[in-house]
Amino acid sequence: MNQQKKIDKERQTSYDSLPPGIKESLTQEEKELFLNAEQWPDSLFKKLEEFIIKG
Repeated sequence: MNQQKKIDKERQTSYDSLPPGIKESLTQEEKELFLNAEQWPDSLFKKLEEFIIKG
């Protein structure tokens, strides 16, 4: 349970650091997926691709 809280906090920090224009382009569903989903849909990856660091 503690691990889940940490992940949510990291994702929230990541979301908060996105430029306003990008955040505004996300639907409420995409925001929820960003913050909570184990796997993102391709549409979300496309909107965020310039901010994703490939490992």
